[in-house]
Amino acid sequence: MTGHTTARQRLTAELLDALRTDGGVRVVTGEPGCGRTTFLDHAARLFRGGPVRHVRADGVRELDEALRTAGPLLVCVDDADLWDAPSRAALARTAARIRETAVRTTLLLTVANHRPPPPELADLPVLRLGPLAPGDAALLIRERADSAVDPAVREELITAAEGNPALLLALVRRLSPDQLGGRRALPRPPADGEVLADVAGDRLPGDPRGLLLTTAAAARATGEEEADAALVLRAAHAAANAPLPGLLTRGEGRLRFRSALMARAVYATASSEDRRAAHLALAEAATGQEDLLPLLHGAWAVSAPAPAVAASLAAAATDPSSPAPPALRRRALTRAADLTPDEAERARRHLAAAEQALLAGHAADALRLLDRARGRSAPAAVRGGAELLRGAVLLADGPVEDARESFLLAADLLPPPAAARATLGAADAAWSAGDPTACLSALAPTHTPRTLPLAEACVRVPKQPGSCDEPTCRCGQSCGTLPTNPPPDGDPSSDHRDGMRAVLLARFDLAATPLRRVVENGLHGTDPDHLLRSAAAALMLGDVTSARRAGARALAAARTSGSVALEPRALEYLAYAELRAGRHQLARTHAEEGLRAAERAGQRNTAAHHHAVLALAASIEGEADLVAEHAEEALRTARRHGLAQAATLAHWAAARADLGAGRPREAAQRLGPLVRPGARRGHFAVWMLAVPCFVEAAASAGRPQHAAALVEDFALWAACGADPQAPSQLLRCRALLAGPDTADELYLSALDRHDDTVGDFERARTELLYGKWLRRRRRLREARTRLEEARLGFERCGAPLWAQQAAAELRAGGAAPSPAPAASSGAGDLARLTPQQLRIARYVAAGATNREVALSLSVSTRTVDYHLRNVFATLGLRSRVELVRLVEQEEKTGARL
Repeated sequence: MTGHTTARQRLTAELLDALRTDGGVRVVTGEPGCGRTTFLDHAARLFRGGPVRHVRADGVRELDEALRTAGPLLVCVDDADLWDAPSRAALARTAARIRETAVRTTLLLTVANHRPPPPELADLPVLRLGPLAPGDAALLIRERADSAVDPAVREELITAAEGNPALLLALVRRLSPDQLGGRRALPRPPADGEVLADVAGDRLPGDPRGLLLTTAAAARATGEEEADAALVLRAAHAAANAPLPGLLTRGEGRLRFRSALMARAVYATASSEDRRAAHLALAEAATGQEDLLPLLHGAWAVSAPAPAVAASLAAAATDPSSPAPPALRRRALTRAADLTPDEAERARRHLAAAEQALLAGHAADALRLLDRARGRSAPAAVRGGAELLRGAVLLADGPVEDARESFLLAADLLPPPAAARATLGAADAAWSAGDPTACLSALAPTHTPRTLPLAEACVRVPKQPGSCDEPTCRCGQSCGTLPTNPPPDGDPSSDHRDGMRAVLLARFDLAATPLRRVVENGLHGTDPDHLLRSAAAALMLGDVTSARRAGARALAAARTSGSVALEPRALEYLAYAELRAGRHQLARTHAEEGLRAAERAGQRNTAAHHHAVLALAASIEGEADLVAEHAEEALRTARRHGLAQAATLAHWAAARADLGAGRPREAAQRLGPLVRPGARRGHFAVWMLAVPCFVEAAASAGRPQHAAALVEDFALWAACGADPQAPSQLLRCRALLAGPDTADELYLSALDRHDDTVGDFERARTELLYGKWLRRRRRLREARTRLEEARLGFERCGAPLWAQQAAAELRAGGAAPSPAPAASSGAGDLARLTPQQLRIARYVAAGATNREVALSLSVSTRTVDYHLRNVFATLGLRSRVELVRLVEQEEKTGARL
């Protein structure tokens, strides 16, 4: 390997570290080719405690000799499932002794998962090696390929390998330099029977009853890992209680292969005649089930182009009343296209299949299908539809400038209703890129003459609706007016376009009516796309209640329809709405779930927005390492794909973390370029939200003059009503910059306005700043009241570093902070942990591994390890067992209280 640290290497290091505290034994398992032996080699290289012993097959005596070694020891046993039963029993007894005693030995065993697990080892803790992450797979290709690899070829190989290292290397070895470089076509499919058989080796058994092939064919149709056991057994003419081959397992009426690679190998190595026979048997056995499944099996039983079969299959796959999920529809439409001789009709079906692939969360598959639908022979409407869908893929996972160009090309090719969707997509891409001029260009009305030259668009808020007291605004562009022609009746796209354009031109008086129609129309339906538009319109209006409602409904609708691609976006709107409402912990919950959903769907851009939300939430909770981790993850994608909005949010989060840690000068330096006019100003929809932080940082750093002009701009923003927190924040900003005669009244007015909004954090910040101001004027009794309110408010919303600031101010004023409510109620030692440490401690106490905790909280395992060490140090614990006991004891105490 190179100097890069792969996820597999990090997993090895984390496992070795965990084994020092909780038992010393792991059974490492995974499918053929997953790298079990390589994992042991990594462990042997990383082990620093003492000697390493590799025990070979049936080496019980060798194992006993190794255990007599004094001091720390790592023992590695590869393919322990191939030992004979008595030797495995002896190995299990040794493992039990290691776990139950204080011997300083770590034992790692590997076991293949494509066979039934050895019963002698069934009680030992297991670590399953999952597929390689795409980044690690790309690194492996770069290291092992003898010639340059085209990026598109690399992505296709990674997809074909499905994370299996041995299969990935076999695919690379199979290709010529011209194929790797993209100069010659790849074999179709890339992973055929020959390659899969080579990786499977001699592990493929005979299949005299056809159960293996029939199960593989049934799973192929649905795209799931499992198949209906009753259907498979009927098709194979097997008894319900028939014994299963070792590669299969049964549970809850489902059959599945123990190894996904073996399922692929069984299907790919079968003859074409046997595969067609299996599908025909499944089609006959599925009669009476939903129409699409038997039709699909019947279509796979056909070898030559069959227009009638293709038409029936496509009609069933596009039937809106069918309960079939998008993944099944995609497979059916792809097969229908394969059986269609007419080129134009084949392109239409490939386009329809790509749309379903995207809804199912398979973006790479959608792009490959789109390439088949965009040929010169395809009708203009099909080519336009392909560009529209390509823009949607790139908007979620690609350079947003490229997405905008695809949307604009689609708008030129499509008829008016679909063209309106394309122009909105182009505007979304330009919005994400932070380009207001391009956004306005995409939103320009086509049904009325434009009264505002696009090059003269102004995004500064005018002081009076429709007017500006400067011939040229600070952005260097001239003001104009909006067309007032109403949109055509029943055209939600036109409403959204006109409302969004009015927002960009700061004409909130003209934006409210069309955007309100978008919100209401979306909330009255169940279409996930319309609900997402409704949530976006509500956020532009500052109606966070409607935004949360629309986002929640969109999430439910996406899940009900199986639209995996829409879930991350719905959760993104929910997270942003909670942030705008001041509920940062709810925002964190939605963003953690949204991040996992975005990563599953391959949506790196959406994941970057969730990382930015998590960084903002962590900046409130005072978790500096989490802020840095999530901000950097957001910025990594933002820089590569031009995501100005996500980048601005990430920088704001880092600055707010500085402010919470008592570093106002650093916070002001970070925020200055984002909020001041100039080329480096942050995203036009975000920079105004960060102004209150900058004003506080500049005033606290002794440089209030740097913030005065921005407060006046912020006043215009607050008057628009698009941010429920802005009026109280404005009064706080004015108080920070005011003289002693007026600051007192401004602080009190700000606190009164906080009563109109939810969320403790912003109110506690105002209480803290007011308390500081009072203390510096020796009004100590009043200061103590305000500072104590601030401290309690920060504790209620989980902002410990901010609470520490308030406590420090109390001590500086000669008062000791009151005991924290958690400590006074007997919550015990866990009250000493930060919110993130407490979350991790509870997961670990419930039996989760560091990796499982990381996946649950959407952080790296390195971060979990760091927090867990701090938990142990803070609580004075030495092992996970002690942590379990402490959590259980305190939970019982809390239940009694």
